[in-house]
Formats: sequence, structure tokens, C-alpha cells
Amino acid sequence: MMSPGQEGQESQGVLAELPSGTWAALAGATGRDKQLPRGLDAAFDYVVGLAKRLVPRQRILLKRAAAVAAMDKDFRDLSDSKLREQAQDMRAIFRRGRDKPQDMLRAFALVREVCSRTVGLRPFVVQVAGGLGLADGCCVEMATGEGKTLTATLPATVFGWRGRSCHIVTVNDYLSQRDAEMMSVVYRFCGLSCGFVTGLMPHHQRRAAYLADITYTTNKEVCADYLRDQLALGRLRNVPTTILNRMVEGSTGGAGRLLLRGLEMAIVDEADSILIDEAVTPLIISGSMPNTEQVEAFQQAVQVAKQLTLGEHFRVNQRYREVDFTPAGQQKIEELAKPLGGIWAGARRREELVNQALVARELYHKEKQYVIQEDKIVIVDEFTGRLMPDRTWRDGLHQAVEAKEEITVNPPKDTFARISFQRFFRLYRKLAGMTGTAFEARQELWQIYHMPVVVIPTNRPCVRQGLLDRVFATDASKWQAVVEEIQAMHKLGRPVLVGTRSVRASEHLSELLTQRGLPHQVLNAVRHKEEAQIVAQAGQPAAITVATNMAGRGTDIKLGKGVAEIGGLHVIATERHEAGRIDRQLFGRCARQGDPGSAQAFVSIGDELPGRYAPVIAGHFRRRYGHKDAEITRRSTRWLFDMTQNRATRFALRQRKSVLQTDNWLDEFLGFAGKD
Repeated sequence: MMSPGQEGQESQGVLAELPSGTWAALAGATGRDKQLPRGLDAAFDYVVGLAKRLVPRQRILLKRAAAVAAMDKDFRDLSDSKLREQAQDMRAIFRRGRDKPQDMLRAFALVREVCSRTVGLRPFVVQVAGGLGLADGCCVEMATGEGKTLTATLPATVFGWRGRSCHIVTVNDYLSQRDAEMMSVVYRFCGLSCGFVTGLMPHHQRRAAYLADITYTTNKEVCADYLRDQLALGRLRNVPTTILNRMVEGSTGGAGRLLLRGLEMAIVDEADSILIDEAVTPLIISGSMPNTEQVEAFQQAVQVAKQLTLGEHFRVNQRYREVDFTPAGQQKIEELAKPLGGIWAGARRREELVNQALVARELYHKEKQYVIQEDKIVIVDEFTGRLMPDRTWRDGLHQAVEAKEEITVNPPKDTFARISFQRFFRLYRKLAGMTGTAFEARQELWQIYHMPVVVIPTNRPCVRQGLLDRVFATDASKWQAVVEEIQAMHKLGRPVLVGTRSVRASEHLSELLTQRGLPHQVLNAVRHKEEAQIVAQAGQPAAITVATNMAGRGTDIKLGKGVAEIGGLHVIATERHEAGRIDRQLFGRCARQGDPGSAQAFVSIGDELPGRYAPVIAGHFRRRYGHKDAEITRRSTRWLFDMTQNRATRFALRQRKSVLQTDNWLDEFLGFAGKD
């Protein structure tokens, strides 16, 4: 029997042998990872959020940034070797946790000089202010083209000096690798290591990347790796059980296979997209579950659904994207299912199968929600327009779409682990974000993540000309007006970027432009491989680029010679989106860094937004103006789109809160089962 002292020494020895990061992986939830407050607690939290908005953060950050700029003289004349010595001294201060507020400012001034010497870019004062906001745990709004990639290096270096993992999370693998390779020279100069994680990396390369001081990755990869670590741990849910397992069985179990060092600090690029738009989709790790009978049932459900009539047998709720059966429909399904037997014997199961078949038919459309590539259904991200080949819809919907398209139906998969992006990012001890559009989401970012929003001014005044929406009675009149506007700009020699909400819409507009003899490029989920080349030419004189939402994220459009003198890039939106942030992100492609530019939306009463979120009012407008194949721009018609967009935003917020509550419920009542 060991004495208390010997027992303590044994425990310390066990912990010393645990892999790097096991402490953090086994640690309990952080303060941010709590259930959403309710009742009086929610009211109090709301008031706290309002009070924090009153803090003049922008003015405070700009003042601190000016103080950083004033320190340039302390580092500008140092040799490279002396500057490296200063960086090592600064690292020692932050590693010991003895830093003071003034040390943070000196650290930013030092990194600013390093950036200038290594990548030839000295962060502007506004970029320094943005970096200070990130260091304070804020969501920083910086306009498109203001250099968020460079801004992130300032706080990332400081957090790397603290000796804890810092994750810089981007929206796709290309940006993760590009930014890591571009900025690694800055980190190396400061004595830090930098790595990146992409989708096809093997386990050992991922582990090495996460062991670096700064790791660039995507939200999908880091979240999936967290779930893999949870599965690897099995029953080792905390430090005491890991110590006991090591003492009794002589091993650390799954802890030896962990990828992550822990969830300490995350800087989320395009924060509104990752933390809000994609938050409703839980990330799930699943495995194959062959079931021939179930695959056949999905195919049979499509045939049964073909015999049902809209209105008589079922109704479609466009807002909630649901299908409801009428009593006549339930009776019809029962009659059609009798000869099938087997899984069709149960009323609830057969109605679920037919319901999914109808949802796939009525609400999920080819070249809008998905495309078909190599005999497979590939989901199109609604917010970015990018393909998501590694994702599938759950609860049999993916199989229903496959059966509808008459391609190979893959069996549904068994869920091993799941977590929503909301829940995952709330696990980080310190969370910050940056995006070009955060102000509209400031309330939600506070409620869900307790991140205050601060708007950083542009380095040069923005001279974008925002034109009022043009409203049309029919889709045909809208598209005709869009083509005429493009033609007029083309004659002036101005480049035009046209944003569409779906692949189908982009291809339709492409056909109309071809009929007019207007040369153009199309950038959508199907043609994503040519993205870099297309975007590089989008700002050239008289260029016409038709793009889905993917052009608004992670791309850079530079004006060609002489374009600024004739008005710059003109951006046209062919529909309003559920979130005004996405419209603003698209419009932000023009008028960067003081360049001229203009933006305008062309909408019609027949668009999806009013039809889904205000069907009664939209129906009234259709009856009033539907016979007019012309423009019907009025204050009232513009109000319709403003109102429906507000409704859509509120509805999406309720959905995201529901996902987070469901995630907490599943974790509380089910959790990870581990091994028996």
C-alpha cells in the first residue's frame, strides 16, 4: 500500500507520460459551454450584452493601435538577429504568464516589424486594431479586402508564445494551406512552428500539424478530429480515470492516439459563415450499415410518392420545408403499401419513407441543393455555393434523393458520434472571430458565443455606390432587366459580377447572355476548379462573371488597368438571401481599399424568399402585379423583401438555438457510450 506522498508521485509520473494535449482533451466544459440561459437568466444575459455594446470598443482599440504604431522606432533599426532576440525575450514573458497590458502592445509592435521584413507587408493601424480585438475575444468586422489574413498573425503569434495551441479556422482546405504557407515565415522568425490540416491528410501528419504552435485548419476538419479523439478515448472521460487506467492496466488507452493538443484558442475566419450559417448542420461521424431491405424500401417509396397528389394527399410547408399528409393521403399510402409487406406493414414507418420521398421531390432540386457527379449526389452548400462531397443528408433524405434521381442508393450509415458546430466552438477556452459582415449578427454572436462585435473602419474610405433594389413582377422580366444592365455596363467597359443563389440560375443567365452574344465566365459549384483563373480576370475591363455565392468567400478581385477611372466593378445580386449579411458579403466584392464600385439587387415577386416567408402577402402582390411583365419598383414592394428577410433571419436564429438545445439534450441523456 502506497503512502499519500508516494501516490501523488505515481500520479505525476502517469500524467507526465500522457501524450501532449491529453489534459485538455480530458478537461471538462469551459464556461462558454453551458446551456443557453432561460427565463430571468436569459433576460439578464441580454441586458449584459446590451451594456457591452455601449463600450466604445472601436475608439479604445484604435487608440491602443496608435500606441503600437508609435513603438515602431523601438524595433525598426534593430538587426534581424537582435529582433529575433527580442522575440525570444517576449516569448519567455508570455510563456510564464507574467505579461502586462503594455507587453501586449510591445508584442504587436514587434510582430508588425517582423511582418514587414518577412512578407513585405506592414499591418496598417486598423489591422493592428483588429488584431487587438481578436486578442480580447471579440468578433471583428473588417471589410472585404482589408487584410484579415495578415491581421490574424498578430494575436496568433502572442497565443503561440503562451505555449498553448492556437487554431486559425478557415472555410476551406485551399485557404488553410495558402494562409499557413504564406504566414509561416512570420511565425518561424518569432520562434514558433506552424502547420495546416486538410481533408486528405493521414493521421500522423494531422497529429504533427496540431502539435505546432499555430495550426491552420477548417471547421469541418478540426471538429471531426475532436470527435475522433472522443471515440479514441472511449471510457477515459477525465484525468482521474486516465490516471487510474494507467496505474491498473499499465496503459493510457486511447489517449495515445489523440490528435488535438486541446481546445485553447481559436480565431475563426469568416466567422458569420462558420459560427452562424453552418451552425444548424451537426457534424456526424458514421459508419456503413448494410441493409438491402431498407435500400429497396427507399426505391419503393419513390414509386408510392408518384401516385400522391399535392393538395389532395399532402401539403408542403415551404417555410419549414416540411410535408404533411392529409387523412386521404394516409389512407392512400396504406392502400398502396399493402402489397409491399415487410417494412411497409407499420403505419409510422411507411409514412416516414413516403414523407422523405416527397420532401426529396418537392423541396430538393438538382443544380440547386445538389448536383450529380460520377453517379453520386453531391450537396451544394446553400450559403457558399461550394460542393460538399464528404457530406450526406441524414434520416434517409440522402437515400430518398438518390432514389428520386434513379442512381445507386447507398445504405444509410450508423452514427458513432455527433456534435454541432455551435457546441464545438463553445468548448474553446478563448474564441475570437473575424468577418466582413458581423454587425447584423451581433445579438446572436453574444447569445450563443458571448462574443462582442466590434466594427473596424477601413484603411481608406469606402466609396461604394449602393443603389436601391429594382423589383419586377415576374422572373422573366427580372432576368431581361439583368441582361440589359449587364449589356449597358459592358458597353461602358466596366466589369460586372453577377451573384446567383443556385447553379441552375447561373446556368440560365449564362444561356441568356450567350443569346445576346455577350462573352462571360461562369463560376459555380460545378465549375469550381476554374475558380482561381475566373476570379483573377473578374476585374478586367468589360469582363462579365456570373457566380454563385462562392465568389463572396476567400476570393480576391483586383481591378484591371483603367477600370477605376470608369467606375470600377459593378455587382448585381439576382435575389435576396435569407440573411442580409450574405447580400452585403457579395456587394463587398467591389469598392475595396478605396476603389470605386457599385452594387444593386434585382428581385421579383416570384423569388423564393417572399414565397417561403410571406406567402399570403406575396400572393397579394402577385394578384395585383402578376399580369404586368415589367418593373414594379415601389416603396411597398421593397418593403416586402425587407420584411421577409427579417422574418427569415429570426426563423434561422430559432433553428440554430434548437440545434444547440438538441445537442445538449443528446449529450446529457445519451453521450458517448464507450466500450463495454
